[in-house]
Amino acid sequence: MNIIGGSPEGRLRLFLWLVALHSFVVGILLIVLPARAFPAFGYGPIGDAFFKVQGGVFHLVMVFGYAGGARRPADNQPLIVFAIAAKGLATLFLLSYFIFADRLLVILLSGIGDGVMGALILFLNRAFKAGHSGIS
Repeated sequence: MNIIGGSPEGRLRLFLWLVALHSFVVGILLIVLPARAFPAFGYGPIGDAFFKVQGGVFHLVMVFGYAGGARRPADNQPLIVFAIAAKGLATLFLLSYFIFADRLLVILLSGIGDGVMGALILFLNRAFKAGHSGIS
């Protein structure tokens, strides 16, 4: 498969699958990494694992939204819009948290990463819709 020269639909689908994979890996890591591993990323000690695991489960739930959009972009535009909104809100939250609460590098990088992912989904979806009449 020629990823760069592929169809707009193929590029959108591939990128959404990659976003789903990213969310899956982050989710699994949040669930299985022991609390004692988090200081290596700059976080303080984690006493209660509930919120760490809850964040992991949230990422796993998001996989279904990203994968649903990736399966049939023309039929699942609401899921793609949801993915763009989720990445946009995550970006706003993470960058705000970095600025106003805790200046951890991992939070800044996560915010930038989510912003790039959301912007790319938006760009790829616009290119896809430009080639498909009837999708608004």
